[in-house]
Amino acid sequence: MAKWGQGDPRWIVEEREDGTNVNNWHWTERDATSWSKGKLREFLVGIIVENEAGRCQISELKQVEGIIKESGAKHKGLIEIPSLSEENEVDDTEVNVSKKKGDGDILKNLMKTAGTAKVREALGDYLKALKTEFTVGMILPTKATATQELTVKRKLSENTLQGSSPVPLGVRIPTVALHMTEMFDTAVEQLYSIFTVKDLVQKFSKSPAILEAEKGGKFQMFDGNVMGEYMELLTNRKIVMKWRCRNWPEEHYATVALNFVPTSGQTELQLDCKGVPVCKEENMKFCWKQQHFEEIKDLLQLTTLSG
Repeated sequence: MAKWGQGDPRWIVEEREDGTNVNNWHWTERDATSWSKGKLREFLVGIIVENEAGRCQISELKQVEGIIKESGAKHKGLIEIPSLSEENEVDDTEVNVSKKKGDGDILKNLMKTAGTAKVREALGDYLKALKTEFTVGMILPTKATATQELTVKRKLSENTLQGSSPVPLGVRIPTVALHMTEMFDTAVEQLYSIFTVKDLVQKFSKSPAILEAEKGGKFQMFDGNVMGEYMELLTNRKIVMKWRCRNWPEEHYATVALNFVPTSGQTELQLDCKGVPVCKEENMKFCWKQQHFEEIKDLLQLTTLSG
């Protein structure tokens, strides 16, 4: 029980001898697992620390797992957070960094120092979001309280309607356009199928996906953190999509066009994206470069080796 006068006011209950529920609050419970997985991916994936020895970057979330990169070579490592609770100071949260013996020890030390500080900062942002976003609506007033609030809202609405100036609907969101190109060592048919075949999408994204690869068909990837709709599909040539991340402003979509250009023994993928919120530009670049292009290359390499 929170102490009276301290902590989040939505959770405070005054301790009384008669046990009266002084604010007439009702509580509800909700499973935060799925929401937390997406939110932790948002805050943790993309964290970068670097110095003269190299560069560390968290590029994937399973439990809390990343890939450490140094001068083009990859050193797989593990970042483990045994316990996380809003009841404790986030600066005291235990963050364990480990990797296989061998090269990359310098980067391991970098991740244990500067990297740990950034991870704890991200965990702090997650805990704030847990309180301010996820818990909305979880403390419900009684029927009497709700009726009083409805009456107040109606009066406010009536006063608003009496005003003379109309209120414009919608909010203008500043956006940017992106252009990226990437070369893949595969035929255009195979690369096109990686974006349109559910099993292949799930393999490179390492998560469940929903895929209806036809005009007007919906898609969801990365545990629902990426979603949208296919607007145009020209087999082995072009894909156009309405595309958004779950943490973007509600109902705001970018337009993503993928052009597949065959070359001698390779395929050039040209990505043109319009309507990306300015504040999400770097996240968008990271999403396509690391979570799409690099993961697809890894999948193609495994396919070649197994073949």
